[in-house]
Amino acid sequence: MTQQESVLVLQERLAYEQRLVQLVDRIHGAKSLDSIFIELQGEILGLLDADRMTLYAVDQDRKELYSKFLSLDTVKEIRLPIAEKSVAGFVAASGKVVNIADAYDKGEIAKISPVLTFDSSWDRKTGFRTRQILGMPVQHEGRTIGVVQLLNKKHGPKFTKDDEASVGRIAKTLGIAFHNQNQLTQSQNRPKTKFDYLLAQHRVSQDELTSAIAESRRRQVDVESILVEQYKVPKAELGISLSQFYRCPFMEYDERILPPPDLMKDLKLEYLKRNFWLPIRREDDGIVVLIDNPQDLQRVDSISQAMRNRKIKFAVGLRKDIQLYLGTASGEFGSKDSIGNILGELKDEGGYDALETAAGELDENDSAVIRLANQVIMDAYKSRASDIHVEPYGAQKDTVIRYRVDGTCLEYQKIPGVYRRAIATRLKIMAQLDIAERRKPQDGKIKFRMPDGREIELRVATLPTANANEDVVMRILSASEPIVLDNLGMTDRNLTEIKKIIEKPYGLILCVGPTGSGKTTTLHSLLGAINKPERKIWTAEDPVEITQYGLRQLQVNPKIGLDFATAMRAFLRADPDVIMVGEMRDEETASTGIEASLTGHLVFSTLHTNSSTETVVRLLDMGLDPFNFADALLGVLAQRLVKRICAECKADYHPERTEYDELVAAYGPEAWETLGHKYDESFALYRGKGCASCNKTGYRGRAAIHELLIATDEMKRLIQGKVRVAEMLVRARAEGMTTLVQDGVLKSLQGITDFRQVKAVAIK
Repeated sequence: MTQQESVLVLQERLAYEQRLVQLVDRIHGAKSLDSIFIELQGEILGLLDADRMTLYAVDQDRKELYSKFLSLDTVKEIRLPIAEKSVAGFVAASGKVVNIADAYDKGEIAKISPVLTFDSSWDRKTGFRTRQILGMPVQHEGRTIGVVQLLNKKHGPKFTKDDEASVGRIAKTLGIAFHNQNQLTQSQNRPKTKFDYLLAQHRVSQDELTSAIAESRRRQVDVESILVEQYKVPKAELGISLSQFYRCPFMEYDERILPPPDLMKDLKLEYLKRNFWLPIRREDDGIVVLIDNPQDLQRVDSISQAMRNRKIKFAVGLRKDIQLYLGTASGEFGSKDSIGNILGELKDEGGYDALETAAGELDENDSAVIRLANQVIMDAYKSRASDIHVEPYGAQKDTVIRYRVDGTCLEYQKIPGVYRRAIATRLKIMAQLDIAERRKPQDGKIKFRMPDGREIELRVATLPTANANEDVVMRILSASEPIVLDNLGMTDRNLTEIKKIIEKPYGLILCVGPTGSGKTTTLHSLLGAINKPERKIWTAEDPVEITQYGLRQLQVNPKIGLDFATAMRAFLRADPDVIMVGEMRDEETASTGIEASLTGHLVFSTLHTNSSTETVVRLLDMGLDPFNFADALLGVLAQRLVKRICAECKADYHPERTEYDELVAAYGPEAWETLGHKYDESFALYRGKGCASCNKTGYRGRAAIHELLIATDEMKRLIQGKVRVAEMLVRARAEGMTTLVQDGVLKSLQGITDFRQVKAVAIK
């Protein structure tokens, strides 16, 4: 090892030790076990070389391990017995360290203990693949009081002795913290109340709580309402306190959640309003009931009778939220066309048997289904969604409707499973598909008119899924005007160079990237910049999403033999100046495009490749002549879409040194020096805090990052020589090209996005 490498290793070790000391201080400063579970687990995992971590504490009274986590702002708890059947249970029972290289190797598991097993059901349920497991006991004075369990080592085939030592140091600290928290809990002499968490976190004082209780008695309202309204206690914090006391999840009111109408129809709303409970959803083989006091035995007994002794799970909620749910279910709140009111009008699935075998007509009694389908599409458009996913799970489980917004799927609504075929059938009728055919995929289009008169188009695909279900996926096509080229967010160099090459009389310009990276939008912006009366422009697209006056746009149709190659050959006989072909999918289309660019036409096209330099190699591998291709090529623009930081809640912050070093390494240390950003107190990055505008995600909308390769004379020579990607990349960067990652770093520094989003789309 060289002296420089030794210095780097030492620096990394010192940085690690510093982070560890800070983490130890935070663990010791935690105000409760729940804050360690919920707030510090991510920081602990950040120090360890693993993909996932679960932190368990021992419940001595029940002889169980338990852990808590946040899911959709709800605190959830998982429990498992202290027994040798599970890895964490074995570690707790034996006090031994377990280090497994392959969780699915039964022989390796058996060597640890003949009764030990690995439960793979969670893997099957989530799609996550467990490989390595490291289990470490959390002990105090020789007694096991918790377990740290790590899954999947990030670097290497197995957790090493160094990894065990690192986890052991953290486990030792956790042992002291767990012991202190247990002692604190046991030393409290006053009776345990449902507001203990708020007192421990200093959200309210004992005097304020006493006053709130007195006020609630005087006004005949619940204490929780007084705390939220008068003492400004956040609902989420109050929820954690209630969840801890009642040992069940807390649920806030969410307008997207509709109580199952088939469960509500036999219950009297007045009775539910007086007793503050309702069935809120199905879950596995049971029903989740939302109630303000899950420990009220008299009400629990009556709920069991009302639900016909079906398996019941409880969730705790505030009385006001329960009343809101009941108001939504009764149609008391919301507009006539709200999802809740529409679903309330739907009838049993049995009423749709005739519909599904009929000639495709709906009578007036089925208007609720029509309104439901329309409302789903309208809400998706208003939410800026690009796709709508209708996902049924059979008659006994809810059908889930999800939207994809800014590249991420979000749950929009759950509707009772008995209506799954009704909604699928209605959407198929709108798309003019065969409603009697559920065994094979179909695709079609819907032209939908919004209430304001605007017409949108949706591309519809139906797919048969397991257990005789049928999924429907709809892509909302943006029939909008093109974005002005100057507004694409390019750097000065990229914008100057792209404007130069699109003004050339002939040649080939490629825009590359994966599906959904905005290639078509960019091409239309380029065409918009040169769309003048003196230029004849032909485009072949699938589908035609953006329309421009002055462009002659052709929709390809492979079913009748009208593919991209055929369209391009037809264009050459139609006196074009500029040709845009949607995609170069094969050697024939690529060859025709090059031929057209060499015979006096400016040709634009797209390709599914990772970077600008890889595009060149991909086309040469298709069998193109390197000399013709080099002569034709003007430039290659690679791009990705990253989530844009919400402008409403954007705030700057001073990052940790490690975050700064990560930016430097990604941009390249030598190139970074030219930017002049040094790590000092003035160095700032940006992030979104989360607000109503961005649905508390911190992101709203998307921005593009670009990588523009210009075909200079030297670059053409390299293409003719069919050099490797690495050599081409070195030359391109020497000529001023910024890579996708570098452009992403620049946009992170400008506050457009953050580096986490750049890593998600641009780093392999």
